[in-house]
Amino acid sequence: MDAVSGLLPFVLILVAFYFLIVRPARTRQKAAVELQERLAPGVEVMMTSGIYGTVVGVDDTSIQLEVAPGTTLRVAKPAVGQVLTSDQGDVGDESDDAADPADDTGVGQDSDPTDSRDDHSTR
Repeated sequence: MDAVSGLLPFVLILVAFYFLIVRPARTRQKAAVELQERLAPGVEVMMTSGIYGTVVGVDDTSIQLEVAPGTTLRVAKPAVGQVLTSDQGDVGDESDDAADPADDTGVGQDSDPTDSRDDHSTR
């Protein structure tokens, strides 16, 4: 009985380690692989650095990303942070139907950038 009660804390630590570390890491890895498999020419993506573009070519480890007409970048596949549209034109993670919370408050509407009354800087 003493041996079982002595091992119980170690077993609990291993179980907690699995549920807090290993399982979420596997889920993130699986999601990253699925995201990289969705990369195809014509897909609109956002890089982890915040650069938006359209995929024009896919290699084994990299993609060619058109960021402006006639301007392409070669980037590593793991640098893709989000797939915004698929090649069929489906909208992925972003929704245009979502309401903007600033619309309801009236904040930022009808503001004049040349109006000095809103300037709180010291002179």
